[in-house]
Amino acid sequence: MKQLWRYWKAYRRESILAPLFKMLEASFELAVPLVMAAIIDTGIARADRPYIYRMCGVLFLLALIGLVCSVTAQYFAAKAAVGCTKAMKQDLFAHLQSLSYRELDTLGTSTMITRMTSDCNQVQAGINLTLRLLLRSPFVVLGAMVMAFTIDTKAALIFAVAIPVLAVIVFGIMVYTIPLYRKAQGKLDGVLQATRENLTGVRVIRAFGQEEQEVRSYEEKTKELENVQEFVGKLSALMNPACLVVVNLAIVALIWTGAIRVNLGILTQGAVVALYNYMSQILVELIKLANLIINVTKAVASWKRIDSVFAIQTSLISGKEQPQARGGEIRFQQAALQYTSASAEAISQITLTIQPGQSVGIIGSTGSGKTSLISLIPRFYDATRGAVLVDGLDVKDWDLEQLRSRIGIVPQKAVLFRGTIRQNLLWGKPDATEEELWQALEIAQAREVVEGKEGQLDFVLEQGGGNLSGGQRQRLTIARALVRRPEILILDDSMSALDLLTDSRLRKALSAMTPRPTVILVSQRATSVRHCDQIVVMEDGHMAGVGTHEELRKTCPVYREICDSQYREEA
Repeated sequence: MKQLWRYWKAYRRESILAPLFKMLEASFELAVPLVMAAIIDTGIARADRPYIYRMCGVLFLLALIGLVCSVTAQYFAAKAAVGCTKAMKQDLFAHLQSLSYRELDTLGTSTMITRMTSDCNQVQAGINLTLRLLLRSPFVVLGAMVMAFTIDTKAALIFAVAIPVLAVIVFGIMVYTIPLYRKAQGKLDGVLQATRENLTGVRVIRAFGQEEQEVRSYEEKTKELENVQEFVGKLSALMNPACLVVVNLAIVALIWTGAIRVNLGILTQGAVVALYNYMSQILVELIKLANLIINVTKAVASWKRIDSVFAIQTSLISGKEQPQARGGEIRFQQAALQYTSASAEAISQITLTIQPGQSVGIIGSTGSGKTSLISLIPRFYDATRGAVLVDGLDVKDWDLEQLRSRIGIVPQKAVLFRGTIRQNLLWGKPDATEEELWQALEIAQAREVVEGKEGQLDFVLEQGGGNLSGGQRQRLTIARALVRRPEILILDDSMSALDLLTDSRLRKALSAMTPRPTVILVSQRATSVRHCDQIVVMEDGHMAGVGTHEELRKTCPVYREICDSQYREEA
């Protein structure tokens, strides 16, 4: 809980003022039964209307002051709860950004979304209710019991018996439901994962006619969540009726005892009404306390899930070396990558040297290890064996920010963010001039695309670039990488949506860049890599061949098979 306290202590003033004003409200509320007793015993008994009016004025004043105190307490509690959650979400997001791909793969997207949204909201509600009710409800319960003893000791003994019984019921149910709420949040992860997968792959699902199967699968997951929530909901629902039974039995005993003592002249009728009001106040506050405990239980379970993410430390430790000289040389020395300890190596025994300014094509079938190989260069993953060197320095020794600032990466999936084209391009270099933006668009063969849009650079893109075609999205993502003029440019199958003519023009434009970057082109098309200075052929995580197009046609059966399956060479 130290991590949570770190956020909470920034709002110490609000965390003190909120319960303080709630206690003030409770104090005025505890005075109400005494005023009611005075109205009955003095005003009504003597038919003293002026006295009744004065006491009604006092009741109105107590209600008004209580309202002001309650609103003030709510303001401070909400400010503290929202402020804590805001800082928590910011830190959680920053922490997730600091994790390597290895940790992100382990966590999963759906559970990260749940913890950023549902779990954080549960913690916020828990903090808010805690500041408002944690001290107020016990204060009213104990205060009502003390006030009852000041009225009549024998009758107040009923309070002393009822309150411990109620405490056992409330805390017993709470202890049993805490792990169940945690389990329910875990089931929610599964529902969100299924939702995300279906929304992401909706076209594939429809193409293969799997709608009914996906609906059944989704219904199964939601049914599991429903069963857990229904069971824990039933347990929690026992709290209110159980408390009501105990309190009503106590009220019956109180009225019976009070009636006897009124007949004996020990108590007044007003005193019995006051005792009844105090018992009613205890009932209301215990119901509030029960709801508080339910919400705090959910908040604690959610916080533990959030804290478990904070507890994950990134496996990528940034080095301190910041070389000033520009280069672009890349060397793989017996490099291997294993995603998990239980899985086989995705790539192994990779030994390769790429000279500065070279263009290198990487080709192979799906799952051959092409993306795994290039992910070692910017340290998305660390090599589990061997080493990867950039400009003669192991990437693990590089300052991570420095290393990645020299590399331009265009991933397989073209990702554009909602905003203008200009805003998307400036991700590559925030201080880029308009001339630099147009130069990058020119090289990426995207100039005509932008010039054809209303507003040109200020044309607003939908989320994911939904108002562009696949080829347009790819060209803009390539332009974004080129804005920073990287020493190393990695194109991970990011030209698949381009026609052959645009593909050829793009490769020529990259070759004409000054200074010329080291270009690594991952593709499944032999036509895209055949003009590269050297081609690396991947098969089952190993290098099946390295050389030029002509050399590999003669010496590498895998490459020859790929070429023959795609086109026939001209004689």
